[in-house]
Amino acid sequence: MDGWVGVGVKIFVMIELASLGDFVIGGGMVSTDDLLAIAELLPLHREEIWEAASRITSHYHGRAFDSCSIVNARSGRCGEDCKWCAQSLHYNTHCDVYGLIGPEECRRHADASRQHGIGRFSMVTSGRKMGGAELDRACEIIKGEAEVGGLGLCASMGLLGKEELRKLKEAGVTRYHCNLEAAPEFFDTLCSTHSVADKLESIRQAREVGLEICSGGIIGMGETMRQRVLLALELRKAKPVSIPINILCPIEGTPLECAEPLSEEEILDTIALFRIAHPTAILRFAGGRGKLSRAGQLKALRIGMNGAIVGDLLTTVGSTVQADRELTAEAGMDWN
Repeated sequence: MDGWVGVGVKIFVMIELASLGDFVIGGGMVSTDDLLAIAELLPLHREEIWEAASRITSHYHGRAFDSCSIVNARSGRCGEDCKWCAQSLHYNTHCDVYGLIGPEECRRHADASRQHGIGRFSMVTSGRKMGGAELDRACEIIKGEAEVGGLGLCASMGLLGKEELRKLKEAGVTRYHCNLEAAPEFFDTLCSTHSVADKLESIRQAREVGLEICSGGIIGMGETMRQRVLLALELRKAKPVSIPINILCPIEGTPLECAEPLSEEEILDTIALFRIAHPTAILRFAGGRGKLSRAGQLKALRIGMNGAIVGDLLTTVGSTVQADRELTAEAGMDWN
């Protein structure tokens, strides 16, 4: 971390941690070695590190809380073998299976978001990628929502190429979602049908056509804290404006159905490290926030979370709009 520590990762403790928030607020970028060192210091200096992350969040984001919602627009029958996923055809999970929803169904979900004052809305589809006639139909649906207005429009449709991404942008999408999910060294143990490099290439092409990027990952899949730090650092390559942090909800029938749950402290530590690595990005509650108690969720909002996917998720139930409004009000945040 140029200009901050410079004395070796084991020496900086109290005085350097006290200056961490100032360093990042002043525009400093924490290096790989230093973020890994900060992670090692968490057991003994948790409160100082959480406080530094909290100061960074307050400086860059104030009281703002960013809301979005998603619709599971095509479900199941995915040929990818991601070990956490209920929608993979490689596992027997009994998830819902259906093709691309129609415009009326999408409008029903989008209108609900408008009525609840949610800021953004995303169509999410299963499978390696959308294409052909189905992508064209999806673009027509998105055009209809863009004409109605009142929502920022997103899409999550797999490993698309530049021309497919350009079609989405022309239809009205402003932000493309593609999670890295895990650090490359760990991701390769979870999925054999595509790689983090494949994801980053699709993300690069999305940026080239002028789309913002939403990209995050899942914690609690058996990774180490070091591998969570490496995910946070890998995400810098994606340059995301929004980072969803999912906490694994083990799905019966998947290889991770018996994964050990993370402690609240591990989850909050991870949020703090992500905030230090990504001071200006929205850190977004996604799947699994129920793994935190209400008190834990309030701590997460203080430390670094400043957004959420609201409502039902893909194959699990999220949080209600009313519950999230009450939570953010208690945390002193303003709903966007």
